[in-house]
Amino acid sequence: MPTYEYECERCNHRFERFQRISEPPLRRCPKCRSMVRRLIGPGGGIIFKGSGFYQTDYRTASYREAAKKEKEATASSSGTEKAAKGDKPSASTKDAGTN
Repeated sequence: MPTYEYECERCNHRFERFQRISEPPLRRCPKCRSMVRRLIGPGGGIIFKGSGFYQTDYRTASYREAAKKEKEATASSSGTEKAAKGDKPSASTKDAGTN
């Protein structure tokens, strides 16, 4: 339920009330029983949970396919570099075996 803030027009008493959206606004001050007006407040913070709130979640199919191909190409090129480095013994290994 939203919180509404009110201010009395006569005594300037400010107060808040939890009310349903369907309820009519309050009309009387709880202190002096004079007329009140509902104030416009900043509202509460909005919390987005789950997926679907980022621009990248709504990319076109062609963009997603191109990104997937680029990712696969990057992964395969880094995999061949690692394999090439793994085949050659390092200089420290050669020196350790000759002593």
